[in-house]
Amino acid sequence: MADVPENAPDHCPGTSSDQAGKSASCQGCPNQQLCASGDTKAPDPAIAEIGEKLSVVKHKILVLSGKGGVGKSTFSAHLAHALASDSSKEVALLDVDICGPSIPRIMGLEGEQVHQSGSGWSPVYVEDNLAVMSIGFLLSSPDDAVIWRGPKKNGMIKQFLRDVDWGELDYLIIDTPPGTSDEHLSIVQYLSSTNVDGAVIITTPQVREDKLKPQRVY
Repeated sequence: MADVPENAPDHCPGTSSDQAGKSASCQGCPNQQLCASGDTKAPDPAIAEIGEKLSVVKHKILVLSGKGGVGKSTFSAHLAHALASDSSKEVALLDVDICGPSIPRIMGLEGEQVHQSGSGWSPVYVEDNLAVMSIGFLLSSPDDAVIWRGPKKNGMIKQFLRDVDWGELDYLIIDTPPGTSDEHLSIVQYLSSTNVDGAVIITTPQVREDKLKPQRVY
C-alpha cells in the first residue's frame, strides 16, 4: 500500500488505518509511536506537490492490464508515438513497472542515462516532443533485477511524478505493471489531485475450450 513506510514490518496495517500503531504487527516498529498518535493520518504532502507539478500537464492517461504478456507496454509505446506524430504536441511516457521495465527496450533507448538538473531529473527524449522516464535508465545493466518491497517501489513512483522535469505537456501516458498491486494503489493516490482523464485496459480475447469446433485434418 502507498501508506506503508519503507521500514515497516510485514503485515503493517498502513499509517492511515485505524489499527495503525495498535495492531500486533506494529510491535517493535520504529514508527509505532508516531502512527499511534494519529499524526500519520494527515494527507501525504507529496499529493499536493505532485498536483502542482503536473498542473501543466493537460491530459493524463493510465494504461493497465489484468495480466502480463498482453501487449500493454507495446500499446503504451505506440500510443505515445501516435500522439507525438503531431509535432505541435508535447508527449511523455512514464514507465512505473518497477520490477519489469520494458519501455526502454521497446522505445529503443537501452543504455540511455537520466541526468540530474536544478529542476529535477531530466527524462530521455526519443524525439524533440517525446520524453520517456523509466527505472530502466537508473540501472547499471538492463539485466539487473529489481527486487523491492512495496514501500520502496511506491517511493520511486512518487519521485517519478514529483521530481522529473516534465515541463509543459499535452499528454502524459503512464504504463503500469500488469495486475493490481501496490503500484496501482500508489499511482491513483498520488494522482488524486490531478484530474486523470481516464485509463485504457488492455485485454486479449478468451475462447472457452468447449466452444472450439474440431478441426478436420487432411
